[in-house]
Amino acid sequence: MGKKGLSSITKKLIMAITGAGLVFFMLFHGAMNVVSIFSEDAYRWICEFLGANWYAIVGTIGLAVLVALHLIYAFILSYQNYKARGRQRYAVNERPEGVSWASKNMLAIGAFILFGLCFHLYDFWSKMQLAEIKGNAPVDGIDQIKFIFSNNYLSIMYLLWLFAIWFHLSHGIASVMQSIGWSNHVWQRRIEFLGKFFAFIIVAMFLSVVIYYWLIV
Repeated sequence: MGKKGLSSITKKLIMAITGAGLVFFMLFHGAMNVVSIFSEDAYRWICEFLGANWYAIVGTIGLAVLVALHLIYAFILSYQNYKARGRQRYAVNERPEGVSWASKNMLAIGAFILFGLCFHLYDFWSKMQLAEIKGNAPVDGIDQIKFIFSNNYLSIMYLLWLFAIWFHLSHGIASVMQSIGWSNHVWQRRIEFLGKFFAFIIVAMFLSVVIYYWLIV
């Protein structure tokens, strides 16, 4: 008797759980970043609190696991959907009624988000927590924010990245609710609205920091 892999439902559930974890992290991270607008000292304290301390390192490892699982199962499900379409994928590609552009292009948007994430890790995490883990002096968080967003090209890149994140989250949050059973014909539109609303809140927090330090400070 051959080995059976995880069912499609289980894979989608893993995607939903890891996605929900990442959404909660982004809510925290966005709120943390907004603090920098109102109090530079408070933001520096948060950065110190989340430096190379054991709990921050454990949290970082847990976050990395969530990202890895989310990516792995995103590619697995996308590949399975690709195979399941068979000859249909060579037909004229028309978007089915009721299927959003973000939903149809989740993998491509996710790839762009991953590309931006690599830059973000290099710009901030590698120069702050990672530097401290290596025994080097981390850069000042506020100084790094001001340095990055004083560059027009980097600021525009971050804006495009956040725009892609909004598209991904606006569909992803609704998908999480659907995967755990919080959706039906009556609630479908409300679920989609809530997805867009929470995506807007999360992205708006990050966006406010970019705009503030790029165009105001």
